[in-house]
Amino acid sequence: MKTNTTATKTKRTAKRTPLYVLLIFIAVQLSPILVVVPTFNYFRNQGLDKKAAEIATSGWLVVISMALGLIVTLIVIARDRKFFDIWKGKNAGLPKAIGWGLLGFLMLLVGQSLAAYIEIAMGIEPGSENTQNIVILTETVPLTIMAVVLFAPILEELVFRRVIFGSLNQTTNFFVAAGISALVFAAVHMEFTHLLVYFTSGTILAFLYQKTKSIITPIIAHIMLNGYVMLIQLNLEKIQDFLKQMENLQ
Repeated sequence: MKTNTTATKTKRTAKRTPLYVLLIFIAVQLSPILVVVPTFNYFRNQGLDKKAAEIATSGWLVVISMALGLIVTLIVIARDRKFFDIWKGKNAGLPKAIGWGLLGFLMLLVGQSLAAYIEIAMGIEPGSENTQNIVILTETVPLTIMAVVLFAPILEELVFRRVIFGSLNQTTNFFVAAGISALVFAAVHMEFTHLLVYFTSGTILAFLYQKTKSIITPIIAHIMLNGYVMLIQLNLEKIQDFLKQMENLQ
């Protein structure tokens, strides 16, 4: 009797965990609204002007909400040992998962470049407003880099690839599941003019997850992509100066 009760509780936990993870992610996106005003007032009282206080508020709320959201998510997942057991067959070993993660980073670069070229051909101006805003935040709150490069990729892969794509893939097929998860991934970033770029990235990350059956793979690829973008953006002026020097030498 006790064994049956334990098994029932385990099944209930397994069914609820994806929902809990999704709700935590939604809370991460919405909860900063509750403390925007007091946080802004705090920085104003510290002597910052209005613009600086707004940037500091945004930066710190991104860092804190992402960090807390990731911690709570990992705690919830740790209670469900079968959370990642959704695939038939054996998962890729760690070396293979890492290898595909590195390859996946290159796939993302190529995929995003092709998507960007298509957008330009359609008359859409290049450049991401979301990325530019993040760069501004990092100048005031350097820890924002940690949130963007580490916290966000892990949390987003757990939500978009494991919960949304992984769950849909059990009842539909790869194309439907990848398409829906990629569209939601694009919508959450609130840059609908660059929908194709985000959709391409989401589809590639879904492919990596299904290929290796290991969430580690898309997480590695996603972390490397965000790290690469931040590295370029934070050193853009230096890169432009270097290219000008090279042109002058030629």
